[in-house]
Amino acid sequence: MSAIDKKTIKDLAELSRIKLTESEEKNLLSDLEKILDYFEELKEVNTDNVSPMTGGTFSRNIFRNDEDDNSLPKERAIEAFPEKKKGFLRVPPVFE
Repeated sequence: MSAIDKKTIKDLAELSRIKLTESEEKNLLSDLEKILDYFEELKEVNTDNVSPMTGGTFSRNIFRNDEDDNSLPKERAIEAFPEKKKGFLRVPPVFE
């Protein structure tokens, strides 16, 4: 049995700011117990001769070179910006 209980579900729901009905809590508890039990099973798999993966498995380069898209030239965009200060473009604060 995993180390998750109804109190943990309630705490996680509160941290996630989601409201769960009694039925949803029960189902979530059951699902999470199954998931955690499965991880316990995976711990028993012998991985002695398996190299750890480092990164993805891309078989080709997915990046491309930048191309000119005929957008507004940088200088004209800076000139059109409403507020500038010490060479920087000034924007309204995101957080107050």
